[in-house]
Amino acid sequence: MTTSGTPGPTVTERARDQVPGPAQWERATQLIRSAHQKIWLVCHEWPDGDALGSMLSFAQALRRQGRDCAASFGEPFTVPAGLRFLPGLELLVEPGQVPAAPELMVSFDAASLERLGSLAPAARRARELIVIDHHASNPGFGTVQLIDPSAAATAVLTEKLIARLGIGLTEDIACGLYAGLASDTGSFKYGSTTPEVHQLAARLLAAGVRPDAVGRELWDRASFGYLQVLGGALGRARIEPDAVDGLGMVWTTISRADRAARDVRYDQLEGVIDQLRRADEAEVAVVCKETDDGRWYVSTRSKGRVDVGRACLELGGGGHRLAAAYTCDCAPATAIAHLRERLRVRKDAK
Repeated sequence: MTTSGTPGPTVTERARDQVPGPAQWERATQLIRSAHQKIWLVCHEWPDGDALGSMLSFAQALRRQGRDCAASFGEPFTVPAGLRFLPGLELLVEPGQVPAAPELMVSFDAASLERLGSLAPAARRARELIVIDHHASNPGFGTVQLIDPSAAATAVLTEKLIARLGIGLTEDIACGLYAGLASDTGSFKYGSTTPEVHQLAARLLAAGVRPDAVGRELWDRASFGYLQVLGGALGRARIEPDAVDGLGMVWTTISRADRAARDVRYDQLEGVIDQLRRADEAEVAVVCKETDDGRWYVSTRSKGRVDVGRACLELGGGGHRLAAAYTCDCAPATAIAHLRERLRVRKDAK
C-alpha cells in the first residue's frame, strides 16, 4: 500500500484513452479464430458475478463454436455460494492446470495483473493476452486491450466479442452475462444503467434468462450465519459526520474470527457494504474485511459526490469512481485514517 500524499490522476484521467477501437476488436477476434491450442480464460481472484458470469458465458460460447478452452481463477479456488447456479461451472479447472506460458489467454474483469492472484505469472508470460475489463483504474496491461470504463459491466464487452465472433446467444450463455450485468448495475439501479444496458438486458431475457431466478440467487439468499455476521458488522459500524468535508463516512470491520464463529467464508461478505451504504448520514461507506491470510480488504462506496476510485488508487488499489477497494497489512483503524486523508469532494459535483 502506498502512503504518498501526492495527488495522482483521477480514474477518469487514467481511463481517457482506454476505449477500444476497431483495430483492437479485430485483433481479438483474429486471435481467437486462429487459435490452434487451448484458449485459457481467467478472471480475478474471489470472483464476483461479473467476473465469473462473463468468463463462463464466453467459455460456453467458444465451446459452442467447437473451440478448445478452459477457465480458472487464482486461489482460493472456490466458487462463491451465490454463484453456483451459473451454467458452465464444469468448464472450470484448478489454477494449477493452467500452463506457465499459454499461447492465448483471455482475462475478464481484472483491473490489473495483480488481481489475477496466483495466475498473474502465467498471464504475464502468455504470448497473447486479451484483457476484457471496464475498470477505470486499469493501467492497460495485456497485448490486446478491450477496456472500456464507460461500460456498465465486463459482461457488456464480453457480449460484444461473442457477437463479433458470430456466436448466437443461448439461454446458458445469456444467463452468465445477465448475472454480470445485474451485479454491476446493482440490479439496474446504479448510474451506469443506460438505455443500452436495458437493451442488452432485453436481448438476454429474449434468449431465455429468468430474471426472478437470477435475482433470487444473487440477492435473496443467505445462510443464517451470514445474517449474524451482518448483524455484528452493523452493530460495530461507526458514523463520522465530519469526514469527507462534512458529507460523512460510515465504516465497519469484519475479522476472520467474526466469520469463523459463524462458519462464514470470506466470499460470502460481498453484500455487507450494500446494507451499510444505506445510511442517510454518510456519503461514503467502507467495510474492512480480513482475508484468510490476515490482510485487510478495504471496500468503499460513494453515493456520487466523492471519487473513492482515486483515493483507493493512491493507496495501491483501484476500481471505479463510486466503487473501489484496496488491500493493506495495517490495522483497520490505520487503513481508515489513510483513506480519510485522501477522500475529497468532487469540485464539479452537484
